[in-house]
Order: sequence, then C-alpha cells, then structure tokens
Amino acid sequence: MKVVSINVGLPREVEWGGKTVRTSIFKEPVAGRVRVVRLNVEGDRQSDLTVHGGADKAVYVYPAEHYAFWREELPGGNLPWGAFGENIATQGLSENSAYIGDQLRTGSAELVVTQPRMPCFKLGIRFGRADMVKRFLRSGRTGFYLAVAREGGIAAGDAVTLIARHDAAITVAEIVGLYRADAAKQELLRRVSELVALPEGWRDYFRKRLGEPDA
Repeated sequence: MKVVSINVGLPREVEWGGKTVRTSIFKEPVAGRVRVVRLNVEGDRQSDLTVHGGADKAVYVYPAEHYAFWREELPGGNLPWGAFGENIATQGLSENSAYIGDQLRTGSAELVVTQPRMPCFKLGIRFGRADMVKRFLRSGRTGFYLAVAREGGIAAGDAVTLIARHDAAITVAEIVGLYRADAAKQELLRRVSELVALPEGWRDYFRKRLGEPDA
C-alpha cells in the first residue's frame, strides 16, 4: 500500500443552480512532503465546517484504482488526482480492505480510518453533473475519512502500513452497503450500532434503523 498523490485546495466561490456556492472540492496535487495536522492537511481547508472537516474527517482518502472505473463512466472527463476532492490518493487500500478503526502509518504520520465519505451536492459541482452524487453512491466507490492520531509529514510514494486493526473488524464497504439497504442485515446493523470506533453520528443513525429496516 502506498500514497500516490497528495492533493489540497482552498475555498472558492462558484455559480451553481443560480446561486453562489463556497466549496473546497477543487483540489490539486502538491509536490514534496506535506504536513498532516489534527484537523487537515497543510495547504488545505474545508469550506463548510457544519458538514465537512473536524477531527473525524481530517483527511479524505480515495483509492487510485477507482479512477479507471470513472474514466469509463465519464468518458472525456478531466480526471487528475484530486478530482473527487480527496486529500490522498492511495494504491492498494480500498473500501473492502480498510476497516473502521484501522490504525495506519504513512511517512511520520499515524492515521485512523473513521467512516465512509457520503457525498454532497458539491461533488456535482466539481463534475458539472446533477446526477453525480447518485452515481457516486451507487458505485460504492466512496473513499473514506481518516482521523490524525499523530501529526507528521507525508509524501507521494510513501508506504502505507497497517499498525493495528480494531477487534470488531467491519469494513468501510460494509458500512456503505448497510447505509444503502439494511433489511437483510440486521445482525450487522446491530454490530455497527455498537462499534465504538465509528463516530457517534453514524452509530446513532444505525441505532434508529434497528427494528425499522428498509422495505
């Protein structure tokens, strides 16, 4: 597993749907070693802190392998690293192999997998497509967020090493699948609702789903 690209962006204002929207979805690769701190990556800043950012969403990871899928889905689109708003594009680390609570080391930083990325309408702004959020969720290729357990420097090419795995061992992909449909997954729903490594907002959502499964 390794870091393929580190991408950052600052807030900007764009026109969308007849309104002016402030967003940091537009990110570009940066060269050299970049410091990762408690709430973000050096040179990066979130726009709307009510839904983005915070300790549990300090760093957004997107698997580089997904780009091949999106190049087929969106022919002719411009897809440089950072196109999905990710801070780090990785190789060898996916939603199926990343477990909630996994502790990772890359460069001199230590990071913890916290939750999947649930996209907002700003992903549609980035691609100029109103249907992009639905396509993104339907694909299951959501990427995931990391908390910063130890601040440090990272660079493209750095190895990503698993330090420790949470005992509950529930993948990011399982969380995404459960969010999309839970009627046939009540035992997993119960386990996830008790998963202390998952942020409280997610656990609360899944607790409310217990006994009220999707039709």
